[in-house]
Amino acid sequence: MTTIQEFNELHLLEEPLFLGNAWDLLSALILEKVGFKAIGTTSWGIANSLGYADGELINFDRHLEIIKTITDNVKIPVSADIEAGYSEDIDIIVNHVLRTADIGVAGINIEDSLKSQQGLRELKDHCNLLTKIRTALNQNGFKDFYINARTDTYLQMGNPLLETINRTQAYVESGASGIFVPGLTKEDEIKEIVIHIDAPLNILSLPGLTNCN
Repeated sequence: MTTIQEFNELHLLEEPLFLGNAWDLLSALILEKVGFKAIGTTSWGIANSLGYADGELINFDRHLEIIKTITDNVKIPVSADIEAGYSEDIDIIVNHVLRTADIGVAGINIEDSLKSQQGLRELKDHCNLLTKIRTALNQNGFKDFYINARTDTYLQMGNPLLETINRTQAYVESGASGIFVPGLTKEDEIKEIVIHIDAPLNILSLPGLTNCN
């Protein structure tokens, strides 16, 4: 079984999948040792460990090198946080995804937030990006590569539920494997989104919402 297949299957189990967030090799090795079944890299953690704020301020090559070091040294699947793709050019973003897949990760986390200004990428534009990413992955030998589509509706909007449902449904139809909604904490809203999307829903593990003990 490939790591891509393993990572996909972990999302289909009855119990929740907890992804430990790693920002360097040591943190990744510790997460693996204590029993996490998969790792998700954290752009915020990587940036801060190098003295930067989050927000694609690191050179993409340097960011990718850190992720590769993690992937090369752990045996569990790794999903790479590549923020919004480290470019505003769709072709460059697709190339960045393929380069990330080439280093052996099982998936990516890609968000719809704009980096040069406040706001979210237009729905049709982000769906087009996700479709192009999925097509390129399939054409380059990365079938079933896990695309975790993050939407920042709950971080940027006052009443985000309906917009979140609309975006997440469209993202899944455009090729996303799973959906990530940071800031989502209300149980009734979590249930509502799960009902409306045909894909796994990922949320942040926050105090009062989840308990890893």
